[in-house]
Amino acid sequence: MKAAAELVFIPLPGIGHLVPTVEMAKQLVGRDHHLSITVLIMKIPLDKSKVSSSTQSLLLTAAEDRLKFVYLPQEEAAESEREEGGKITGKWKGQHFRPRVRDHVKKMMILTELTDSSRLAGFVVDMFCTPMMELASEFGLSSYAFVTSGCAFLGLMFHLETLNRDHNQDVTELKDSDAEWDVPVFVNPVPAKVLPSMVLPEEEGSTQNLEISKRLRETKGIMVNTFEKLESYAVKCLAEDDKVPPIYPVGPMLHLVKDENKEEEEEEMIQIMRWLDDQPLSSVVFLCFGSLGTFEGDQVREIAQALEQSGHRFLWSLRQPPPKGKFAIPGEYQDLSQVLPVGFLERTTEIGKVIGWAPQVAVLSHKSVGCFVSHCGWNSTLESLWCRVLMATWPIYAEQQMNAFQLMRESGLAVEIKLDYRKDVETAKVNLVTANEIENGIRKLMKNEDKSREGIKQKVKEMSEKSKTVVEEGGSSYNYIGYFIEVVMTNVHSP
Repeated sequence: MKAAAELVFIPLPGIGHLVPTVEMAKQLVGRDHHLSITVLIMKIPLDKSKVSSSTQSLLLTAAEDRLKFVYLPQEEAAESEREEGGKITGKWKGQHFRPRVRDHVKKMMILTELTDSSRLAGFVVDMFCTPMMELASEFGLSSYAFVTSGCAFLGLMFHLETLNRDHNQDVTELKDSDAEWDVPVFVNPVPAKVLPSMVLPEEEGSTQNLEISKRLRETKGIMVNTFEKLESYAVKCLAEDDKVPPIYPVGPMLHLVKDENKEEEEEEMIQIMRWLDDQPLSSVVFLCFGSLGTFEGDQVREIAQALEQSGHRFLWSLRQPPPKGKFAIPGEYQDLSQVLPVGFLERTTEIGKVIGWAPQVAVLSHKSVGCFVSHCGWNSTLESLWCRVLMATWPIYAEQQMNAFQLMRESGLAVEIKLDYRKDVETAKVNLVTANEIENGIRKLMKNEDKSREGIKQKVKEMSEKSKTVVEEGGSSYNYIGYFIEVVMTNVHSP
């Protein structure tokens, strides 16, 4: 008789990490009834936004007998970490949750011994939660990882660690240079200006990056939220590297099912979708910059000018930045006229709609949306490709510049508004992107007679079809999930 096994998932407590992790867990328990999963949620006290509300709804609808969610409160967290509110890069390590994780896993192990039920098969950690692997070792459990970015980003991480270990090379020396350098998982030379923020010195992430890469090498396998057809070169390179654990490209892991939210949020979504229903086919420019993406007044006015100059219909998700120097979840403007140019809302009332929070997947799925001005977060990239929506790249932070480089130079799946734009989410220090630059990017994707647009449109269509076939039975991602389950079940008695 096949032994029952249970995995403990430890995701980073940000929506960009939680959502694909939950979808991954749902896939695993859905594929093997001998497998159960407990997801430990490190709760962020400050996040009371609609983003948080949407996540809560997702967790409630996903919970079932073999998929449980346990919230770990943060009462004992240091004041400094409480102020950072669970920053998802750089300084945040979740160290204050370690005793709570240890205590809960102890209870789980005692329960399994008393009831003779499923055995704990290991931890599945987010790349930013790899310090939790030490706890897995304490309990004699295997460690696996789930990376919510792509294989090229993962390969870059390993490459940087190799350069440091074997050649004593510090990539932070390339910051702000015009240098291009060869990275094994990329076909084209990579400009230093698109390096992920977490490896740059101002993010205090260079050392942490090396430590993460070392720990990932110690896992028994790494699931990645991508698919072979999207990153075939990077997947192949990683598979051929004998110093890297087995890689399982299991994506795209997307939350495509509409949840039941609070009534006021439901009403806002209804209004957005009704407005889209009234627009012509593929006529709307959708602008949305992720759960943390915001701009200061000068940049907001440049975007507004670009939209008005272009004359295209638009749906613009505009969020209010937190106070300068403070990390917090963006809020909603009470009065948009305070940040937008005088008369903008009145002049564009027939063709545009400015909103706060956006139901992104629902919008991208709508037939009236013609292009997506995107921050190039990995989840947004996968969603846009799935929905067959053309992208104009405007990365902001994290690894988004590198994602934009992939989309443009490696795959030819997007056009550029800006490739090396970078915003420090704490100080809001940036270089202004002009209205003309924004308008030019939009026109490239919305002008039907543009020849380059037709080539991108065809590539996006083909990639969209591939993203759907890989998750079907017999597809590459479907098969990789099966391979991962086999490894877990094999290792359950031999961690």
